[in-house]
Parts: sequence; structure tokens; C-alpha cells
Amino acid sequence: MPGRRDEIIGSLLYQEDREKILSMVRRMGNMVSEAIAGAVQSLEGRDNALADRIIEADDIVDDLEVEIDQECLSSIALRQPLRKDLRFVFAVLKIITDLERVGDQAVNIAKRAKALNRYPLLKPLIDIPKMRDIATGMLRDALTSFEEEDPALAEEVCLRDEALDILDERIFDELTGIMAAQKTGDAGVVQRAAGLMWVSRHLARVGDHATNVSERAYFMVRGERLKPLIEARKKAAADK
Repeated sequence: MPGRRDEIIGSLLYQEDREKILSMVRRMGNMVSEAIAGAVQSLEGRDNALADRIIEADDIVDDLEVEIDQECLSSIALRQPLRKDLRFVFAVLKIITDLERVGDQAVNIAKRAKALNRYPLLKPLIDIPKMRDIATGMLRDALTSFEEEDPALAEEVCLRDEALDILDERIFDELTGIMAAQKTGDAGVVQRAAGLMWVSRHLARVGDHATNVSERAYFMVRGERLKPLIEARKKAAADK
């Protein structure tokens, strides 16, 4: 049965491609996760040199996205993968877009850090490092759920996004309170508060991208969308 034999050979060859692609995605994920951590560290440590390195390294992330994209397209053209393998490739193509945007958020934070580092800290950084830890943990676990085809972990990552949003709102409320308390209308205070709000917003966006990655992983395994399931469970919990 030549057709069946060709299918088996193609599947075996595609497995090599899959491992190579997974390795590249893992590398890209590690790079952007470290970039987010480093960008926040450049604010905590008042380290403009570190912020500059984060900004400059973004070109490497962009180049890697292009390499993975080309690898996926070459694999489709040469291997004629089966439907389940195509689902993997299409998931990768979407995931690397989210990872590239996480890299952009790291650059945004690093740029905000450089601007904020010109002035004394407006307040101790407490919730922003917490947001960094949650966001990078979500991203790491989202990629693990994809690599290990673990839909339960993908679902758990999505549920964590609420904690990130709560911290973002708390930071916003605290900083608007600080600005409102400035009777003199100190422009420096307003500028620093706005900068910290943007850092918080960028970290919340990292959580959104991690959620997207989890949704891609879930769909790849189950062939179903995860978001409606999460929303239904939240509604059921609220109705109790």
C-alpha cells in the first residue's frame, strides 16, 4: 500500500520538523519572558543600561519570528502534514505573533523605565513586580501547555488572568489617588504616575497574550474554543 507507506514516512519526517519548531518556539518564549523580567528590573534597579539592552534585543526576537514562520511554511510545503499536524503548525503561526507582541511590551516597559528613571520613584514598587511574576508565569505555563498538549494547564493559565487584571486596577486606583492629592498640580508627579500606569497596562497585556497562547494550545488538542468555557464557569461561580 504505497499511499499508506508514504503517509507513515511523511509523518515520521514531520516529527523531526515538529521538534525543531518546538525548540525554536521555546527559545522565543524564553527570550520574551526574560525581556519582560529584565524590563521591570531596569525600573526597580534604575538601570538604563539594562533597559537599552532589552530594547536592542527586540530585533533578535523579530528575526526569530520570521525564521519560525519560514520553517512552518517549508514544513507544510515539503511534508504535506496530516490534519492534526496542520493544526499544530497553524497554532505555532499564531503563537509566535503573540510572543512577538510580548517582546514589544518588554520594549515599551523598558522605554517607560528610562523615562521614569530620571526622577525619584513616586512610590515603592510592590504590585508591579507581582504583576511581572504572574505575567511571566502565565506565559511560561501557557507555552508548556502547548508543548505538552495539556488542556487542563491551558485552562488554569486563563483563570490566572483575573488576578493580573485586579492588580492593574489597584495600581490605577492608587496612582489616580496620588495625582488627585497633589494640590499644586505637580506635573512631575502626574508624569511619573502616568508612566507607572503604562507599565502596569503593558504587564496586563502580557497576560492577555499568555491567555491567547493557552487558547491556541487548548484548541490544538480539543478542537474547541476555551474562552466560552471559561466565561461559562465564571458565570456559574458568580450565580452561586
